[in-house]
Amino acid sequence: MSVKGEPVGRPLSWHRTALDRIPGGRDGRRMLVVSIVDKTGTGLWAGCTALYFTYVSGMSLAQVGLLMTVSGGVGIAGAPLAGILADRFPLVRVIAATQLVRGLTLLALLTTDHFLLLTLYSALGALPDRAGSVLVKLYAARQAGAERVRYQAIQRTTVNIGWSIGGLGAAAALATGSPQAYTYLLVGNVLSFLAIAVLTLRCAEPPAASRVAATGTDAPRPKASSPWRDRTFLGYTATDAALFLDDTILQVAVPLWIVHATDAPVGLAPLLLVLNTVLVVLFQVPLARFGATTRAARRLLVPLSGLLVAGTLALAASAAGGRALAVTALVAAVVALTFAEIVHATSSWELSVALAPDDAQGAYLGVHGLAQSTQRFAGPLLVTGVMTAGPLAWPLLGLALVGAGAAQHRLLRDRVEHPEPSLSVAKVTVSEHRSV
Repeated sequence: MSVKGEPVGRPLSWHRTALDRIPGGRDGRRMLVVSIVDKTGTGLWAGCTALYFTYVSGMSLAQVGLLMTVSGGVGIAGAPLAGILADRFPLVRVIAATQLVRGLTLLALLTTDHFLLLTLYSALGALPDRAGSVLVKLYAARQAGAERVRYQAIQRTTVNIGWSIGGLGAAAALATGSPQAYTYLLVGNVLSFLAIAVLTLRCAEPPAASRVAATGTDAPRPKASSPWRDRTFLGYTATDAALFLDDTILQVAVPLWIVHATDAPVGLAPLLLVLNTVLVVLFQVPLARFGATTRAARRLLVPLSGLLVAGTLALAASAAGGRALAVTALVAAVVALTFAEIVHATSSWELSVALAPDDAQGAYLGVHGLAQSTQRFAGPLLVTGVMTAGPLAWPLLGLALVGAGAAQHRLLRDRVEHPEPSLSVAKVTVSEHRSV
């Protein structure tokens, strides 16, 4: 029933207008659906992975820790490997292949309780899992073009929504107390991988600047750029690995710090993670406009440093004593670190793509993916060391992160503020060449 004086078709028109505001067109929107289904399935499984190995596979705590350490170490290679493959093969097919491999390696866990086999399957699954973020970023860069930062912000919002849905589903399943719940959650994640592989294959291949057609039969194809010989990009990746530490502080350090160093109630930990998710969903897209250009993305490193210092100072203050102070300081720390996460995500998306040459975009983004993979592997060891050292170690860590941000800001000055003009002739993509 329509409102008096309002056309019946207006709601549909408004709906279409909202969809049209999403960069990347129809295929870009399809890939967002892929992201939310992917993270819903992952949310079902991620929170109970260690419990599955403990209660279903019968592994000891030491074995679970070793398995996850080995998997994390092997997974570091996933990002650069994905970048190389994406420069050589159709991106959509590479994404679908990684999704299927993730599902197969996860399903293989149901076939054995042997520690070595479980470690092998987990390590193999970590490779495509770590490759996923690189491939999604590359897809956004190719499909959304100049609006890639906004697209990535929307994509990250859908990811957080998916995580929340999956986490709620996992909590409901585990509340039954049945050991079979772990198996059902694993299978649910496997089915999500199958579904997103089908959805991904329905997306058209985005234009790729690296797939260049020669203008003459005898024209040699220039050798692609290598990120491993680009000292500026390697330095940028190294400093970015440090700046990604906000993720480990929020996900690992804050819950442990609540339990071992503050008077805050243990139940505050999941509420703070919910607060983190809500803030990301609310502010990631609106704040993306502040990093829509390469120069603006570099300038974001300044407020990022301030937020990291504020967050670490608040963590130190939370251990001063008293429940009220602890809760207030922890909330302030999570708010500051969440906005640091949002700002860094925006800056990192734009800078990593802008610094990558067209002829080796996948390889460059793959190397940059090492920043996050390395942080996920080494970050927990670092933050637990900081917690062991005591409250005063948090401000020292904050100052170290400020140093990393300052180094990155300085390192990129010439590359961003005074980019070298391209000496090559204008490139013609395969599709453009055929249409001539």
